Amino acid sequence: MTIAEPAAALGREIVAHIDELAAISAEPGVITRVFLTPEHRAAADLLMGWMRDAGMSAAIDAIGNVVGRYEGEQDGLPCLMLGSHYDTVRNAGRWDGPLGVITAIACVGALHRRGRRLPFAIEVVGFADEEGVRFASTLLGSRAVAGTFDARALDSIDRDGITMREALRAFGLDPGAIATAAHAPGAVLGYVELHIEQGPVLEAEGLPVGVVSAISGATRLSVTLTGMAGHAGTVPMALRRDALTGAAECILAIETYCRGHAGLVGTVGQIAAEPGATNVIPGRVGFTMDIRTAGDDRRKAAVGDLTAAIEAAARRRGLEVAITVTHENRTVNCAGWLKAQVAAAVAAEGYAVRELPSGAGHDAMAIADIADMAMIFVRCRGGISHHPDEHAELGDVEAGAKVLLRLIETFSPRDNAR
Repeated sequence: MTIAEPAAALGREIVAHIDELAAISAEPGVITRVFLTPEHRAAADLLMGWMRDAGMSAAIDAIGNVVGRYEGEQDGLPCLMLGSHYDTVRNAGRWDGPLGVITAIACVGALHRRGRRLPFAIEVVGFADEEGVRFASTLLGSRAVAGTFDARALDSIDRDGITMREALRAFGLDPGAIATAAHAPGAVLGYVELHIEQGPVLEAEGLPVGVVSAISGATRLSVTLTGMAGHAGTVPMALRRDALTGAAECILAIETYCRGHAGLVGTVGQIAAEPGATNVIPGRVGFTMDIRTAGDDRRKAAVGDLTAAIEAAARRRGLEVAITVTHENRTVNCAGWLKAQVAAAVAAEGYAVRELPSGAGHDAMAIADIADMAMIFVRCRGGISHHPDEHAELGDVEAGAKVLLRLIETFSPRDNAR
């Protein structure tokens, strides 16, 4: 059986499993599968069943990752790690995360059906919490595997007042054992994550797959402007210290600045005005700011410029301002030697090799602390993600499977790749 031969069957298998997993949700009619919930556990059990069907041993580790292992020509060899995450945002699409996990399982299954063992093991990991929805801390599963999990996160509280420590125990896990999920650097030869693009580039260029060059760093900030609340009918416009109009000026400044710098993106995703009455001038407004680009120096410079612009707008309007950094991730470059093997697999399957950065964060960012990583992007319709309209066509799913399977079968560890 050739590398390309199972592609059509693999594509149908992957899509069927994507649909089956999408049916596991906390909310009827939408997809919501949040870390350490009953539906999260049901999804883990389903993934483990598919892993075993594909010839792997499978288990849940101490943070809730689902880990499948396909031994090599000898037991206990270092592994090529593959995977993505199986948690979702609320009211999510079905492809973000699960496509990478399920495609990896399907590719291992193709090897197993042929009785093919490789000179290295394969581990497929469904990471438990990449999105950070429940406890506002992202990449929890992959950080545990990389040995960089911050134990202070165990005291984080969800919107129902439950700590992560309590949620882990309710899930049947021991919070004190999280360190056991860590992999030694030498045990992982490399990490490859297949993922929908979550953007419009591949679709615009008519390409089913892409080779990721880097994962852009991100800085998230919380901004609070405080002015003076007052009666909407009695305070003259010239005497107002309106926090909401001040926020509007700042938000437009963020948009204008980022549009003027190629490759830089800025987003205000949340805003809240107090006291929130129709006949009261807003006295206090909070909003978020998310700044991303592939270069850390450029991102930090942008954050500095925008912080200065917000502070200047606040001074002009007589507002107090508080700006807090709530999240910061560095830019992580894909390893050149492994990226080259991804590109070779793309070319061997007859597709144009298109390199592009990822503006979204991925588990690969955390795994990069213990192993070189690369990523394969699969085209998604309209570039839509984190939304029910998120979609990948069957032909593109097949293309991703073909590329990943070829990469696995031709993979050469770094010492041999040089």
